[in-house]
Amino acid sequence: MFVPCERGGGSASSDLKGFTLLMPAVSVGNVGQLAIDLVISTLDMTKVGYFYTDCLVPMVGNNPYATAEENSMELSINAEVYSLPSKKLVVLQIRSPFIKNKYRPFCQTLLSWVKSSKCARVVVLSSSHAYQRDDEQLLGTPLRYLLTPDLEKAVGGLMQELNWKEMEKVAAYPGINDTEKVLHIPGGGITKLLFTESCSKGIQMAVLLKFCSEGDNIPDAFALVNYLNEWLQLIKSESNNSTDTSQWKIPSSWRLLFGNGLPPALF
Repeated sequence: MFVPCERGGGSASSDLKGFTLLMPAVSVGNVGQLAIDLVISTLDMTKVGYFYTDCLVPMVGNNPYATAEENSMELSINAEVYSLPSKKLVVLQIRSPFIKNKYRPFCQTLLSWVKSSKCARVVVLSSSHAYQRDDEQLLGTPLRYLLTPDLEKAVGGLMQELNWKEMEKVAAYPGINDTEKVLHIPGGGITKLLFTESCSKGIQMAVLLKFCSEGDNIPDAFALVNYLNEWLQLIKSESNNSTDTSQWKIPSSWRLLFGNGLPPALF
């Protein structure tokens, strides 16, 4: 359920007609969440509210996008909503993992909000285990996309022009029955459920994902956000290089991605 901030953003729940909702899946390497961080920080988006749910592990912390001492003490929680009306963009950032068996209730609550707020479409940034790719998925780019039937009608031609690769379906029973194909996104968390539910509910949704492994996933986040930018043109890009980092503003919280340095007293 969307809960508006007390300061300035109270109309966000009802003024999203025609907006694109951008959100991460909590998936391998947290790539989607890192990419969302880059979008919010670079576009200097305004926090307009919170997405209240009991499906996520509770957490609280300092402002991850602090730019000065004055705003560094603002508190952030596990699911927050940011808006940029000039680009008709609203972003849901998720900062904690899901509680066991809470995927489906979260999907239902989220998609209900999408429908009631009249969002035009939803874009989910996700990732999948690189080591579980089949032979076809090993070829070419590690980036993939999925479109629900309702969004396919609107932007399917553009994806072809961009020369993007659709996420391949894999054999349901490898080595036994290779003709029956299913959508398989290992390590993708809520991605598959959110996508299939959107297909059945007639919601326009795109999933953009990257095959990756756990570790330093900052390069994966840059690749994914550049992939997103090819389509939505959120910022002017001077390069077609998917590894280009110069155009994105890294949030202050990234200094702590791997914890503090080793205390000098140890040596």
